Amino acid sequence: MSASAGSRRRRARGVLAAAVVGVLLVSGCSGADGGSGVGPGVTSEPCPQAVDESKGCIYLGVLSDLGGGPFEALGRALQDGQRTFWDQVNRSGGIGGKYEVDNTTYVENTSYDPVRHGPAYEKVEPHVLAFAMSLGSSQTQSILPRMDQANVFTGAGTLWSGWQYAQTDRGLVLEIGYSYCTEAIIGLDWLAERYGRPQRIGIVTYSGNYGEDYAAGARKWALANNVAVTADIRTATNREIGNQDLAVQQLLADPPNAVVLATGPGETGEIVGRLVEGGYPGRFLGSLPTWNAALLQTPAGPALAARYATTSPVDGWDGVSAGAGRARAAATGDPANLGFNWGWALSYPLHAALTEAVEEGKLNRAGVRAVIADGLSVDFEGMLGARDYGSLTSNPHSHRAVVGVPDASAPTGLRTVATDYHGPTQERVRLPEPCIRY
Repeated sequence: MSASAGSRRRRARGVLAAAVVGVLLVSGCSGADGGSGVGPGVTSEPCPQAVDESKGCIYLGVLSDLGGGPFEALGRALQDGQRTFWDQVNRSGGIGGKYEVDNTTYVENTSYDPVRHGPAYEKVEPHVLAFAMSLGSSQTQSILPRMDQANVFTGAGTLWSGWQYAQTDRGLVLEIGYSYCTEAIIGLDWLAERYGRPQRIGIVTYSGNYGEDYAAGARKWALANNVAVTADIRTATNREIGNQDLAVQQLLADPPNAVVLATGPGETGEIVGRLVEGGYPGRFLGSLPTWNAALLQTPAGPALAARYATTSPVDGWDGVSAGAGRARAAATGDPANLGFNWGWALSYPLHAALTEAVEEGKLNRAGVRAVIADGLSVDFEGMLGARDYGSLTSNPHSHRAVVGVPDASAPTGLRTVATDYHGPTQERVRLPEPCIRY
C-alpha cells in the first residue's frame, strides 16, 4: 500500500472513531467478513443484552476497583462511562453492522490490589477478545507479559508515562491524553500562572507507578523552574496505614507554598483538611484520581473548595466538545467524579480498532494488534487531542489538560476553569523515556 493510501486509511479510521454514536455513527459499510479467522471473545451468537439479535458479539473484559479499594468511586464511574458508550454504539448499528459489544459479562473487581489483578486476568482472558479497561499502573504492568504472549490489548485505566512508549507498553495499552508525569508539569504551570509561582512545593503521593510518576513530573517542574521541593513524601492508602499523620506532620514542620497530591480521595481529604486546620496557608493541586464529589460533604469540604484544583486529560462533564455533549446526553444521571467522561473517551480507540479489524477481516487478537501497530488514528470528538497509536511514542509537548475547581453546585463537584491548557514548562522538559520505571 502506498504512503498516501495509508494516510487516507488512517484518516478514515479517525472519522469512524469520531462518528461513534447517534446519527454520525457509520456502520454496516464493511465488505469484509469479520467472522472469518475469529478467536476468543468473538461469537456469531448475539450478546446477552443484544439490541439486534441478528448480530454477533464481541466480548471485552474489565479489571477494575469496583468495591473495597481506594478508587471504588472512580472505578465504578469509569465502568459506567464505558458501558454507556458501548450501549450507544450497539443502538446505532454496532461494529461494522455485524457485531455488538459486551463489556459487562466478564468483569472482575480487583479492589486496586496488585495481588488480585493477575488471578482476575487469568479468569477473564480466555473469554474475551480484549480488555475494555485494566485499572492501575502497577497492576497492568504485572499482567503485560501475559498480554503480550496472548496478543491481548487493553484500554488504559492508568496514566503511567510508560504507556506512552512502545518499548514499555509493547503496543498493547491504549492510553489517552497525558501521563501522570506530564499532568504534574501542566498542573503546576497552571497553578503558577493563576496564583503566582510557588517558591517551595511539597509532594505527597502513593508509592508505586501512579504516585511515583506524578512525583517525578513535579520534581521535573521544580527543577526547570528553580523551585525548592521541601518534602517528597511517599504514602499509602488509609486501609494500609490507618491515617496520614506522618505526611501532615512533615508538611506542617516546613510548610511549602503549594502541595501536590497523587493519592486517593480519602487521603486527599484528610491531608488537605488537617493541613488547613493546622494553619497551613498554601494551595493544593491534585491528580485526576484524587477527586470525588463526596469530599465536599466531609469536614475537609470548605478547605478543598477554597484551596484545591485538579486536572483531567479529557473534557469535563460541563465541557463544550461534541464528545462531552454526547456523553452527557447518553448518561442516565450525573456522575460523582471525572471517571464517566474518562471511561467514555477511553472507548474511542477501542471502537476504532474493532471497526478497522472488522473491515479488514482481522477480528481476532493478532489481527487487532496488527491494526493498532499499523497506525490507528483516533479523533476523540474534541474531548482531547487526536492520537496516532501507530507511532512509537506520544508527544508530551502536545499534551493538554482540563482544570477544575470544587463547586458544590456542579454535578461532579467540579467547575471547569481552563480547557486545552498547555504550559510553558512542557516545552523545556525533555521526556525521551518513561519518567519512572519499575
